[in-house]
Amino acid sequence: MTLQTHRLSNGFRIVTEHMPGLASASIGVWVGAGGRHETPAQNGIAHFLEHMAFKGTKTRTALQIAEAIEDVGGYINAYTSREVTAYYVRVLENDVPLGLDVIADILRNPVMDESEIEVERGVILQEIGQALDTPDDVIFDWLQEKAYPDQPMGRTILGPAERVSSFNRTDLNGFIDQHYGPEQMILSAAGAVDHDALVKMAEKLFGDMKPKSSQLALPAVFAGGEHRQSKALEQAHFALGFESPGYRADDIYVAQIYASALGGGMSSRLFQEVRENRGLCYTIFAQAGAYADTGMMTVYAGTSGEQLPELAGITIDEMKRAASDMSPAEVARARAQMKAGLLMGLESPSNRAERLARLIQIWDRIPPLEETIAQIDAVTTGDVRDFAERMATTAPAALALYGPVENAPTLQALEARRAA
Repeated sequence: MTLQTHRLSNGFRIVTEHMPGLASASIGVWVGAGGRHETPAQNGIAHFLEHMAFKGTKTRTALQIAEAIEDVGGYINAYTSREVTAYYVRVLENDVPLGLDVIADILRNPVMDESEIEVERGVILQEIGQALDTPDDVIFDWLQEKAYPDQPMGRTILGPAERVSSFNRTDLNGFIDQHYGPEQMILSAAGAVDHDALVKMAEKLFGDMKPKSSQLALPAVFAGGEHRQSKALEQAHFALGFESPGYRADDIYVAQIYASALGGGMSSRLFQEVRENRGLCYTIFAQAGAYADTGMMTVYAGTSGEQLPELAGITIDEMKRAASDMSPAEVARARAQMKAGLLMGLESPSNRAERLARLIQIWDRIPPLEETIAQIDAVTTGDVRDFAERMATTAPAALALYGPVENAPTLQALEARRAA
């Protein structure tokens, strides 16, 4: 496989990896503008803009955008996260120029027709309503809000309905002017791609963009707190979060290995104790999410209102126990799972293109795979135990509860159990 990078004179970055034997390619542009780059008045606009990109350009209608890709059997989509907005296609090798042209068109020539804005506003309001009706979606928004209160990092990506109801063409174009500069863009492609050809196409399609002054996101500060909402649901939803490392921190791999050992699979501590041994839930997991300057280690479970106090207590107890008796075998298993997940993911051109873009965004280079594997292998049992001690005792915490949660323990009660 051949990995190559290039930077246009205006700061637009290109990264490609040719994967021999593939007949297709995944191509996308990752823009460093997401939810955390919004002001309070803009909350939800990055996601709204992602929707509008497909609603017509100066040369293609919304239908023509879809037909251009689907006529050749391809796939086009986009997503918005807290730190990036991505626009990508999957096409056969001969259709790579078409795929990149469509992406450039929707990024550079959106019409922002007022009637289409109104149509898409309705779609997004329905999406917000759907999220609010999905407990295991909305609870993570509440957890994020309590972890990072009154900050861009704590606001929802979809935004509140009242904000979405007010956005207009001027607002959308203003966000583009602020954040969609060539320095904020990364063209990433993997699969049946030719690097030199893509660079030439990118120069033609993006080379005339004028650099913009960088719009830095406000630093995130994990504060913590509790959100509890009672509702007559079948299950009580429980999400407990702890401040953990950002993706540039030295102990990011320690955090991910700890989360895997604690609740990352069927052999993990929480799964075995809470589900297999006690039958308290169907779903329970732990994960370590990371951003540029912060992160959150999260435990989620769904159970009955009657069993929630027991489940929450066991979760704290298992976290405390991990600090003293996490075994070398558990750490080795978590390391193996992490490496296997990384390597298996690289078999997909879409996953590979995503990873390349993310690494360029984080490091402005692609660390060799061997370097990443070595960092994972360097994590010791002692490292994981030390990290577990921090999570179990001193890390700031946030709690979100939804459903029949009247008898659920408070965050204060869980903090007291941590300290006991």
